[in-house]
Amino acid sequence: MNSAPIGIYDSGLGGLSVWREVQRVLPGESLVYLGDGKNCPYGSRSREEIVRLAGQAVAELVARGCKMIVVACNTATAAAIGFLRDQYAPLPIVGMEPAVKPACLATRSGVVGVLATERSLDGDLFRRTARRYGRGIEIVAVPGTGFVELVENNRETTPEAEAVVRRAVEPMLARGADQIVLGCTHYPFLRPVLERIVAGRNVGIIDPSPAVARRVGQLLDRYDLHAEAGHRPVYEFLTFADEQYRLRLEEKVLNVG
Repeated sequence: MNSAPIGIYDSGLGGLSVWREVQRVLPGESLVYLGDGKNCPYGSRSREEIVRLAGQAVAELVARGCKMIVVACNTATAAAIGFLRDQYAPLPIVGMEPAVKPACLATRSGVVGVLATERSLDGDLFRRTARRYGRGIEIVAVPGTGFVELVENNRETTPEAEAVVRRAVEPMLARGADQIVLGCTHYPFLRPVLERIVAGRNVGIIDPSPAVARRVGQLLDRYDLHAEAGHRPVYEFLTFADEQYRLRLEEKVLNVG
């Protein structure tokens, strides 16, 4: 048993969608969330820069005694997960898997849409997953241009958000996509907008966050890392930005759902 916290890291606010699922599945665990904020968004940065930023973030969480790390950022996972696992072995580190497999298994039309950042779509992880599970499936991959900025600026419910999401999604729908993968942890905050756009089309929307939370639970079981019985969980929020941004993390997490 181990009552140390689980560390959860993202470029900004988006990983709170993963925080929500981990907290729901594992309500007895303490959590430390680090939303970089200062360097967000990561999507168009070089791989080398993302590896450096991810290394700094995980070092901070390790210094705070975290027993496991969740890289709740698809872009950082794609660029840096191998480096992080080598650097911090044997610490368990969970990354974001592109949810292409469940989308390909669920499609009826044979067309799957993937929304993700440029860096994620250009990464080996996405390409390997698409090749492995996308045989005979048309995968329409589109960068969610502007999505992260909408979430970071609390503009998810604006007419601008609907226009930005529609611009990305309409080409997928025109090709016949009946499954859409949310390939960035910021994107679930735009799910209500996406659901309005696809309403009546019988399109599934796949968020990998619940699967990540289940994986965290499995690793806690495997390594006997669950918090002790009676442990009162503590939630802490950190950032490399300013105090105002840190307070926004706390405020945002009260409104995720």
